[in-house]
Amino acid sequence: MLPLAVALLVAVLALLVLLVLRRPAADHSALLQQQLVELRAQLGQITAAQQAVPRALAESRALQSESLAGELRALSSTVGERLDSTGRAVAEVRERLGQLHEATRRLETMGESVVEVQQLLQVPRLRGALGEVWLEELLRQIFPATHWERQWTYRSGERVDAVVRIGDRHVPVDAKFPLDACARMLRAPNEADAERERRALRRSIRDRVDEIADKYIRPDEGTFDFALMYVPAEAVYYEAVVRGDLLLADEGSVLGYAMGRRVIPVSPHTFYAYLSAVLHGLKGLRVEERAREIQGEIAALGVRFERFAGSYDKVGTHLGNAARQYAESERLAGRLREQLAAIADGHAADTLARAPDA
Repeated sequence: MLPLAVALLVAVLALLVLLVLRRPAADHSALLQQQLVELRAQLGQITAAQQAVPRALAESRALQSESLAGELRALSSTVGERLDSTGRAVAEVRERLGQLHEATRRLETMGESVVEVQQLLQVPRLRGALGEVWLEELLRQIFPATHWERQWTYRSGERVDAVVRIGDRHVPVDAKFPLDACARMLRAPNEADAERERRALRRSIRDRVDEIADKYIRPDEGTFDFALMYVPAEAVYYEAVVRGDLLLADEGSVLGYAMGRRVIPVSPHTFYAYLSAVLHGLKGLRVEERAREIQGEIAALGVRFERFAGSYDKVGTHLGNAARQYAESERLAGRLREQLAAIADGHAADTLARAPDA
């Protein structure tokens, strides 16, 4: 800035010298003096301006520094907040990743457990035991311990998985788990094979129905004249009983066949509903039987009342006769009293008449 001002001053001086040289000599001194005065004034102004420039620059720098510092503070605050938010987000992501890892580990464990269960279910004896365990757990959830019994034994030594006590009688419940037949049907490669396996599954269900009906329905040993066949898997029950009856209506209903043998197929979801319906039906039968008993008692009471009425009529007749006899006796007694009184009065008169004169 200063070199520029000096160069400008030199240029002005050169211009003044040139003008002075061109003017007449008489005016040179006055003009030169005037111009020197003006030049001193301009130099003063330039000096003042030069002195003001650093102050202005300092003030400008201070303002810029303050503004920049404010912006830096705001930027630092914003960056800090975003870093905090980013840190929280990273922490949440890490937590979610940990949860996902734990869930994945659990799924892997469950997958291993499912494989183990599938391997266990391949063994028919273990599969049957598992069905019995599920049945016992269901009964434990529904009924008090005094209302059911596991592994109930008949006189022949046969054992049913469980019985439900209703009054002094029992409802036999046996668990059947035809998993192999159902699995073969579900794995069938085409519709024809699936239909063949479905028919085989339904035959298996009928065989189990016959087995339960022949072994466990024994009213002479305290059971009702029906039993429940518990299928512990909803999918197997649906495929064998519900869907099979819809798809293979030509060979008859499995449910109808079972009902004809007095065996009711039930699943975990339908067990309590069927048993409740049966209980209500039994209550209705008991009410009907009780009504017949009451009618019999009323008829017997009518016979006894007729006998009582006959006896009562006889007693009434006897009482009527006794009343009439009592009235007749009362009448006769009155006449006797009158006669006795008359006799007594007549005897007194005769006595007075016979008495001597004084």
